[in-house]
This record gives sequence, structure tokens and C-alpha cells, in this order.
Amino acid sequence: MIKLRKYTDKDEAAVVDVWCRSVDATHHFLSDHDRKEIESEVIEFLPKLPLMLAVNTLDRPIGFMFVHEGHMEALFIDPDFRGCGVGRKLVEHALIENPKLTTDVNEQNEQAVGFYKRLGFEETGRSPLDDQGRAYPLIHMSFKKGVKSS
Repeated sequence: MIKLRKYTDKDEAAVVDVWCRSVDATHHFLSDHDRKEIESEVIEFLPKLPLMLAVNTLDRPIGFMFVHEGHMEALFIDPDFRGCGVGRKLVEHALIENPKLTTDVNEQNEQAVGFYKRLGFEETGRSPLDDQGRAYPLIHMSFKKGVKSS
């Protein structure tokens, strides 16, 4: 059973591990240099954010999300739990407080783009660079429809 709870300091190593494993499984388009640089940034700022976690029956983080002012800044799922409803559960939780939720998705992460479209997000624009100015195009998306069941 998947439960949601807020991040605490004891979750730091597990959350960074989820991020690393998730990125390694889905972000094959990142250069090695950029992957290492982004990981260093994540290790520094991720533990400072008010994250919502999805945890397994052992209370171990298997996914996390960060929403700021109605915009989902981060959603990462442990690759061993992809396809099990973890991401859907986190997004549904975010939609309760943010019915007009928006997010940005790396264009090259086609699985993530498809995931958001299945949940009812629609493309609202594009940017040629990511938020840090790297050449990884983003698709801007906004929630438009009711969450669909799989």
C-alpha cells in the first residue's frame, strides 16, 4: 500500500537515491557532465524543499513531488515502482489543492510526457532551454481534464 506523507530530515538519503535512480532510468538524454552537475545541485537544495513523499509499507520513500505556487516543480518515482500508481497518487494529491496545476517536462522524456497527457495535462507552450539554461527543451503543461483511470 502506498501512503503519502511529508518529507522529514531522516528521508534525505533515500530521496536523493530516488532522484538518482529515477533520472538514470528516464533521462538518457542528459550528458554525463550535466547529469553530475545536476546531481550536485539536487543534493544541495532538495532536502530544503517541502516535499510530499510516497512511501511503501516500510515507510521508505518510493517517490516524491514538489509543488510551488500551483506549479509542480518535481515528480520523481523509484524505477522499481513505476507503473504502480505512485506518480498518479502524488499528482491526484497535488490537484486537490491546485486544480489548475502546471508543470514542465523535458521534451526528450517521452514517457513522462505521455504520463502527464494520460492524466489530463495539455501542452501550453515550449522552451528551448531548461530552467538552468541548459539545452534540454521543455514542454509546458497545464491540467485541463479530470484525472483518468488507467
